Amino acid sequence: MSCPAPHPFDEALALQRAGDGRFTGVMSQGYWNMAGPFGGMTAAILLKAVTLHPDLKGRPLSQTVNFCAAISADPFELETVLERDGRSTQHWRVTLRQNDSVAANATVVTGPHRDTWSSQPAAAPALRPHESLEAFDTAGRSGWFGRYEMRFDGGAPTLSGPAGASGDGQTRAWLRDEPPRPLDYPALASLADAFIPRVFLMRGVPGPAATVTLTTYFLASESELAAQGARPIAGVATPRAIKHGFHDQSAELWGDDGNLLAVSHQLVWFKD
Repeated sequence: MSCPAPHPFDEALALQRAGDGRFTGVMSQGYWNMAGPFGGMTAAILLKAVTLHPDLKGRPLSQTVNFCAAISADPFELETVLERDGRSTQHWRVTLRQNDSVAANATVVTGPHRDTWSSQPAAAPALRPHESLEAFDTAGRSGWFGRYEMRFDGGAPTLSGPAGASGDGQTRAWLRDEPPRPLDYPALASLADAFIPRVFLMRGVPGPAATVTLTTYFLASESELAAQGARPIAGVATPRAIKHGFHDQSAELWGDDGNLLAVSHQLVWFKD
């Protein structure tokens, strides 16, 4: 009886232990962007290194990734350091080096689950049903697009020039891994970066651009992620200002039960 093939996302996250808190790996071509790996995959790999550390307590609470240099298909090294081990939170530093240079780094906060008073003032986006929307055609686009099923209910990346430009730069869509995969924290870290730069959407044309820094707050518990499973999640992405060669970009990721799973904020560089 043959074993099922591993999911492409899990293959891309494969790391080899190289000592205490150290790992090696190679970026998957299956999640390639125009000139390097999709930023969400880099974020997922950095977070994965923390989840593999034997001193980890609890689950990811937040992650900030700084994209320092272009990452190539060459092998890379990861160093994971527990900077502070507190009662409620752990603070981690993760560094990705490639060809003797720092290509990306991250700070990650983890902590044990606690059942406390809770409230969710934010409201889930009112998207049309997932099955009523057509899946986005990824043919001819960067490789990582094909690793996600995206069904847009506004703000699809038409990239057809000024006539197709978006006024407010907002995107609303159903998202999930392709093929479907149960949701976990590395997948959530990756999905937080699954929206194209807002400058593309607002101008209607692509161009050189790159995320400089990305922060994601993981609001869902492990049991909430397990309950969501492999079903599509709802995502909304919006900008606030695009100027001086940079723009902000915020995203919300929602479970199909109206539970807010994660929020993210990033700063994007673009060439005019």
